[in-house]
Amino acid sequence: MTVFITQEVPGRDITKASEYGDLQILIPAKEQVALSAQPTVRRINRLLRKFNDKDYLLLSGDPVIIGISCAVAMSNNIGKLNILKWDRQDEEYYPVTVDIYDKEV
Repeated sequence: MTVFITQEVPGRDITKASEYGDLQILIPAKEQVALSAQPTVRRINRLLRKFNDKDYLLLSGDPVIIGISCAVAMSNNIGKLNILKWDRQDEEYYPVTVDIYDKEV
């Protein structure tokens, strides 16, 4: 199980997310999507190539990177995606499952 952090955000404590798997950052903090998104798409494709039902995305950073990451993860996992949602009040992450094809039985 892996928790893929879409983009590193300096100073943000995400250690509680490790309860859901090993933490792996997709895009470092200082990297941005410039005029061409293709280098970012290629990198995210490579890192999420084995994304499956046991993995999670922790959405942080650049909205373009978040969008690309969600699209790639769902593409690699037949439309399904697990997201970790932070609850400020409880100070906990909660898993949210998205199935864009709504094939849950």
